[in-house]
Amino acid sequence: MEWIKLIGIVVIVVGFLLKFDTIAIVIIAALATALVSGLSFPEFLSSLGQAFVDNRIVTLFLLTLPLIGLAESHGLKEQAVKIIQKVKSLTAGKFLSVYLFIRELAGLFSIRLGGHPQFVRPLVQPMAEAAAKTTVGELDEKEKEQIKARSAAMENYGNFFGQNTFVAAGGVLLISGSLESLGYHAPAIEIAKASIPIAIIMIIVGIIDNQRFDKKLKNNQSKRNRG
Repeated sequence: MEWIKLIGIVVIVVGFLLKFDTIAIVIIAALATALVSGLSFPEFLSSLGQAFVDNRIVTLFLLTLPLIGLAESHGLKEQAVKIIQKVKSLTAGKFLSVYLFIRELAGLFSIRLGGHPQFVRPLVQPMAEAAAKTTVGELDEKEKEQIKARSAAMENYGNFFGQNTFVAAGGVLLISGSLESLGYHAPAIEIAKASIPIAIIMIIVGIIDNQRFDKKLKNNQSKRNRG
């Protein structure tokens, strides 16, 4: 009956399929796993509380939100847009391709640029939109939403494929430790090396996709002009 200890995975899969609250699903899955493994409810609460205390530094990101709000209210977005508007040949796709490269390069050296609320929303997305307006003219709401989504996507791609190129990244150490525990020789440096080609491929794919997006914006503008 060792398989019963995997009930937590079943709870997570079913919960996500039914679109229940993510945090509640994870806690219920952890509780179910603890109970079938012989851990009492008080012991489970103790472990959960200790884990929160040990990792409370994670909640420090909340301090960045008011700081970003203050910077944005004092013209951070406007200044970023002005800088982009001075570069007449810079398209939205080119700018986002550059950001994707920088994001993966930052991952290689384990440098945190920020994230969606701290960096993409107040800076990357407005700068990409400004680049598009400078090269193709005014945008409709659908195109603005596409640029917003594409800006978020570049952050996700750069972070996801770039983070494991750093030899001491948490994901790399987790993979290495898991494989070593199963009897496979998997030093962290080799895992990081294996991640580099994938990260490069992602940059190439991102550049090609962004170029296609630039062409789409130009075609849309041409249709509007003819109309």
